[in-house]
Amino acid sequence: MSLAFALFVWASGCAREKTSTTNQKTIGVSLLTQQHPFYRELERGLVDAAKEHNFRLLIHAGEWDLARHHAQLEDFIVQKVNAIVVAPNDSKGIGPAIEKANAAGIPVFTTDIAAAAGHVVSHIASDNRAGGRLAAEFLARQIGAAGQVAIIDQPYIQSVQERVAGFEAGLRDYPNITIVARLNGDGVRDRAANAAEDLLQAHPDVKGIFAINDDSALGTLSVLEARRRHDIVLVGYDATEEARAAILRGTPLKGAVVQDPYTMGRTTVDIIAKHFRGESVPAFVPIPVNIVDQGKLTRR
Repeated sequence: MSLAFALFVWASGCAREKTSTTNQKTIGVSLLTQQHPFYRELERGLVDAAKEHNFRLLIHAGEWDLARHHAQLEDFIVQKVNAIVVAPNDSKGIGPAIEKANAAGIPVFTTDIAAAAGHVVSHIASDNRAGGRLAAEFLARQIGAAGQVAIIDQPYIQSVQERVAGFEAGLRDYPNITIVARLNGDGVRDRAANAAEDLLQAHPDVKGIFAINDDSALGTLSVLEARRRHDIVLVGYDATEEARAAILRGTPLKGAVVQDPYTMGRTTVDIIAKHFRGESVPAFVPIPVNIVDQGKLTRR
C-alpha cells in the first residue's frame, strides 16, 4: 500500500467517524427532579431508549425551581440541541422558555407534566383523567358511596389539574358524596401535612381524602396516624414503594393509582425519533394507569 493511499484511507475513516458523530442527535432534558423514584424510573426509560436510537442525552433537573428550568432550556438553545424534553414544575411558568425554543426552531416535547403555553410537539404522560376517575371510584366504594371527601391538591401543575378533573368527574356518579375542600399541599409532604391539619380542623367529619401524589398522601397519612383517624380513607397517586408498604400494613392509605414512568420515558424518546424521521406524531400520547390496594399487592 502506498503512503498516499494509506493517508487517503486514514482520512476517509476520520471523515466517516466525524460524520457519524455529527449526525448523532442530541436531546436536552429538563426533568422536574432527579431525587424522586418516579423520575429516576422515567430517566432510566429515556436513557435505555436513547441508546437504541443512538441519541445523546443532556439530562438535568429543575428540582422544583422554575428559574433552573428556564436556565437549562436556554442553555440547550445555546448548544443548538436537536430537541428538548421538559417536565416543568410550573405548567404556565415554563411557557416563555418553550417559546424561546420555538423561536430557535428546536422542537419541544413534554413528559409527565404538560405545559400551558408555547408550542409543544407532543405530550407523553399518564392518562391522568383516567387515573383521577379510578381514584374516585375506589374511594367511593371504600366509604360506602356517601359522605364528605376532600382533595390535597397542587393546582398549578397541568397533570394534577387533569387528575383532579377526572376525580371530580368520577364522583358525579355518586350523588351522596360531597367534595368539601380542595387544599394546596404543593405536592410535598410537610405542606400536605399542614393542609391535612387544616382540613381536619375545618371538616372533622370528612370520610375520604384524595391526595394527588404519594408525597402528599404520605404527608397526610402522618397526620391521620398521629390523630388516630383510621376512620378516614386515603387514596394516593404513584404507588411508590413507601406508599405500597403503608397500604400493606393496613394504614388509612388504602390504595394508590399506579403509573408507568419507565414506559413513559421510553415512549418519549420513541416519539422524538418518529418526529426526526418526519413522521406525524400525536399531540398527546397517553400511558395507561391502574390502581392497587392491599389485596392486589398481596397477590403479587
